[in-house]
Amino acid sequence: MKIKSRVNKIHLQLIIGCLIACWSFLTVANELVAADNKHYLYSGRIDFKQPAAPLLTWPGSSIKANFNGSYLAVVLDDEKGKNFFNIIIDGDDSSPYVLEAKQGEYTYVISTVLANRVHSVEIYKRTEGEEGGTHFKGLKLATQNSLLAPPKRLSRRMEIFGDSITSGMGNEGADNGADHLLSEKNNYLAYGAIAARDIKAELHTISQSGIGIMISWFDFIMPQFYDQLTAVGNNDSQWDFKQWTPEVVVINLMQNDSWLIDREKRLQPMPDDKQRIAHYQDFVTNIRQQYPDAYIICALGSMDITKQEKWPNYVRAAVTNLKSAGDKKIDTLFFEFTGYGQHPRVAQHKANAKKLSAFIRDKMHWD
Repeated sequence: MKIKSRVNKIHLQLIIGCLIACWSFLTVANELVAADNKHYLYSGRIDFKQPAAPLLTWPGSSIKANFNGSYLAVVLDDEKGKNFFNIIIDGDDSSPYVLEAKQGEYTYVISTVLANRVHSVEIYKRTEGEEGGTHFKGLKLATQNSLLAPPKRLSRRMEIFGDSITSGMGNEGADNGADHLLSEKNNYLAYGAIAARDIKAELHTISQSGIGIMISWFDFIMPQFYDQLTAVGNNDSQWDFKQWTPEVVVINLMQNDSWLIDREKRLQPMPDDKQRIAHYQDFVTNIRQQYPDAYIICALGSMDITKQEKWPNYVRAAVTNLKSAGDKKIDTLFFEFTGYGQHPRVAQHKANAKKLSAFIRDKMHWD
């Protein structure tokens, strides 16, 4: 009886010890560093109307920070419960923590076992405005730990206007699988984002799956959408173009126009060649008015819009017209159609990114 009693006593002590350790852990790891802390580095068109809960809507919107300690949690308040984020620790983007946001405010524990030293973190929005917005509330660190000075902002700036290709729709899907799953939409591995990292440029991505210049799969087009602060549908928010000025602008649009006009016959009366060129040229002119000194790259592809020369020729004609009117900082770039019938997968994005970054380096004389 004495031996059994002693064993039970030992078990009880172990249980109490574990409870104390767990309670200590929980009470230590609950310090919120609010989103309005000066040590966060934000990138992208982010709505700061609520400084302690900024709203992320555009794909590629990101938050970077440096911190110390072994514990990290992220606090998000997601509007729809459809967004996905990459959480990249210490620059290891080969194996990010993929966070699936739930609707409402939640604390997501990223790690409790980091080495007890200085770390970096990036919170990167993989998904688009159609998945809704996400309020970032801050990071939770162990009580004795804190944010450190933020990473240095990149000096080069690049902006890209596009559709599902630019967003990264389905890029992580299997080659023989579906390409509409939200979990497989990863803007971080879209060609524009890869190219921007390669040339060491801060990137703003203004894209929406299904959007066109003349017609979209829904009731608004890019000329109505490109100047918004937030990306959740067609809304009245207004981006201040003077707030952030890119040195390079990439435009990759009209894939959806080509389908909806030529194949679906949804735009009536059917625009002729001159009207198609004029619509594209007008949009590029709008971008030029916002960025008088930027180098504009009018890109196209790599889906079936570049299978034939019809739509690339519209882009060429518009750019020729703009050059004739005196624009010396504009050019075309086409991504070849590979024969693959769905949205480009990561391998295609990497190939297109390599072509784009080489083109930018050449035109901008960047090493």
